[in-house]
Amino acid sequence: MKRAPSTYEIIWETIRHIPKGKVTTYGEVAEQSGLPRQARLVGYALHNTPHGLDIPWHRVINSQGKISLPKQNGSYAKQKKLLLKEGIVFTGDKIDLKKYGWLRRLKNRK
Repeated sequence: MKRAPSTYEIIWETIRHIPKGKVTTYGEVAEQSGLPRQARLVGYALHNTPHGLDIPWHRVINSQGKISLPKQNGSYAKQKKLLLKEGIVFTGDKIDLKKYGWLRRLKNRK
């Protein structure tokens, strides 16, 4: 018998669908994962991603269009570098969600 995916696995699968050159918010990932109003849970899932799991974590940002990590955190620089490499433009420390936001609703999610 096949086991049901965990909540984190559902979140990680949603994040896998974010295309290169696009970003989305923690809240949008939660919504698309069938977990409305659970943005914080998306953050926990990303924080607890097993080493070696290939997901584009860097494409998830906060609802203000900013990287959520503190600027002095080494992962902040890594995330920004990855986003810039994909062609995402920052204005100050913000990303234009209207231009770069991924708003596609995943279908057949159960």
